[in-house]
Amino acid sequence: MKNIAEKTKIVQVVPYDPAWKKEFTRLRDYLLEITGDLIIAAEHVGSTSVEGLSAKPIIDIDLVMESYEVFPEIVQRLSQYGYVHQGDLGIEGREAFRREQEDGFMKYHLYVCPKDGKGYLEHIALRDYMRLNPAAAREYEEVKVKLAKQFRYDIDAYCEGKTEVVHSILRKAGHII
Repeated sequence: MKNIAEKTKIVQVVPYDPAWKKEFTRLRDYLLEITGDLIIAAEHVGSTSVEGLSAKPIIDIDLVMESYEVFPEIVQRLSQYGYVHQGDLGIEGREAFRREQEDGFMKYHLYVCPKDGKGYLEHIALRDYMRLNPAAAREYEEVKVKLAKQFRYDIDAYCEGKTEVVHSILRKAGHII
């Protein structure tokens, strides 16, 4: 019988690693080779994009499209490279993709977003506010570290526990929830 760690993803928050920036650049360059003519930007978002912030060691990348008009072609291109479209996973304006096979990159989450999509705008607002406000980043970090210890084997509870602090930061950033 498998133990709980083998059956469940372990929530792990680790100190900031400067290698995350390099890994994002490598991943971005790869994805631009596939979709560069269909997107207008590739953004490093999430906690790994905020220098000095502890995070789960998973890169979040948003490929930004002008509109959903080009989305079917993006899905088709990404599928040729082993990516599967997962839908918006309950977040408007953020289409998730997962890679079917190992690709030589550290773990990452890939999203395709319209430039005016709620998911994308929130990612950018949160990232930019924390980059400019170290106190907000520390507050977020403290909550994440505490939740990772409390919900080590429950990623859903960990994510739910972060909701209020994320909303608080977004409100401070002037991004209405």
